[in-house]
Amino acid sequence: MWFEILPGAVIITTLLSVPIYAMYGLQKLTIGNAFRRNMDDRFGRVMYQRDFRLTDNPYKMNGLDAIPDEKTN
Repeated sequence: MWFEILPGAVIITTLLSVPIYAMYGLQKLTIGNAFRRNMDDRFGRVMYQRDFRLTDNPYKMNGLDAIPDEKTN
């Protein structure tokens, strides 16, 4: 009957979802943050480098206060 497929569907769904949840813990161990920034396009990479340059932590929320003031002569 149709319900005979349910055990196989549950096993396949579980095995396909393991990498998604495993990456949470793996990223927490390797980069110290559970979420990665999207660097698929150039804009994402530029923003990552900017935040890393300004605050040494690209995962910290940055506002205008994170940009140092220029010294005037």
